[in-house]
Amino acid sequence: MNPPIEPGLVAVIAGVVGLALGSFLNVCSIRWPQDESVVSPPSRCPSCGRGIRPHENVPVLGWILLRGRCAGCGERISVQYPLVELATGLIWAGLFWQSGLSWEALRGALFLTILLGIALSDARFYIIPDEFSLGGAALGLALAFAPGGLTVVQALTGAVLWTVVLWGVGKAGTLWIRKTNPDRLDDMGVDSALGGGDVKMMALVGAFVGVPGGALTIFIGSAVAVLVFGIARRLTDRLIPFGIFLAAGAAIAYVGGETIIDWYMTTVVGR
Repeated sequence: MNPPIEPGLVAVIAGVVGLALGSFLNVCSIRWPQDESVVSPPSRCPSCGRGIRPHENVPVLGWILLRGRCAGCGERISVQYPLVELATGLIWAGLFWQSGLSWEALRGALFLTILLGIALSDARFYIIPDEFSLGGAALGLALAFAPGGLTVVQALTGAVLWTVVLWGVGKAGTLWIRKTNPDRLDDMGVDSALGGGDVKMMALVGAFVGVPGGALTIFIGSAVAVLVFGIARRLTDRLIPFGIFLAAGAAIAYVGGETIIDWYMTTVVGR
């Protein structure tokens, strides 16, 4: 028999892969919402258009060596880039350290990476690209054929159910606001109480965490959103996209969903 691969080595390799994917995630989260290609043109400075050299594009290290500034024009490079790369690297290293070289580690790492991309895109552009939501949902359904995790039926049921539920909630919310406060949506600059990107995002969530995880995602995301919206309204008029909270709720549902649901059933419901 071949000796097992050391968990530490698996985590290190996965972390390096995560760093590289984090660099690509930065590109996707900026270009996809603007309907731009992530392949062409190559990475460049948004200020002067200078192409990023290969050694400057090394995740995290490249930003440090450049001291956070473009080598051409000296314009500052957002700290978002190394932070996203580092976060993605830690996600991959942590999950493969915990679960080893397994399908579940891959499933979780991809899911959390996509959620991070959604949060970045929604925070900056108020858009959740279909490449993240629908593309991620297709990936989740495909991974359901792999051993462990959700079955194909569970993943498909979760994807369909929560897409329909959130679509219904959005329609009902829009009708209620139009009836009780007709000018509210116009004042906010939107035409619906819930964006289509949020609805399609739930297909992704359901495909990865199923029906119980989807319910937990909506509950946590809504609870945190209500709290943050209440505080934000006192500080700023800027809209805060709901996709950020759904992404946070989905991440919590994936990482600790079973523990939370078990606690609720035993402590609150008494089963």
